[in-house]
Amino acid sequence: MVDGQLIASIGPGILALVAVQPGDTETTAVDMLKKLTRYRIFSDSEGKMNLSLLDINGDLCLVPQFTLAADTRRGLRPGFSTAASPAEGQRLFDILADYAEELPVKVQRGQFGADMKVSLTNDGPATFWLQETPSSS
Repeated sequence: MVDGQLIASIGPGILALVAVQPGDTETTAVDMLKKLTRYRIFSDSEGKMNLSLLDINGDLCLVPQFTLAADTRRGLRPGFSTAASPAEGQRLFDILADYAEELPVKVQRGQFGADMKVSLTNDGPATFWLQETPSSS
């Protein structure tokens, strides 16, 4: 929710909180999307994590969350020099979301830079941190 308005809602699928860091590129964003949609985290008929978002035809909600890139190694206040600039963060977040919308899944997105109220019903004990390392080329 942003300013009391519901801006995104999905059914079963993935809520992805997305942070962009310096050095991330369009290739990084595309590689992350491939990982998000193909990561085998959904249960098959035997209860094993063998299915991906694409396999279950699940929904994807992308929420920009630059605070995930916070530097928390020292002190009691997070630093944000490890996050990309707002302009670059928004650019790469939009690229990620635009590519996602080309896939055969329902895609919703949060609002970049907004004070969002995000709620989640977590179906199971699993939460994952996915990180895509920018290529050195």
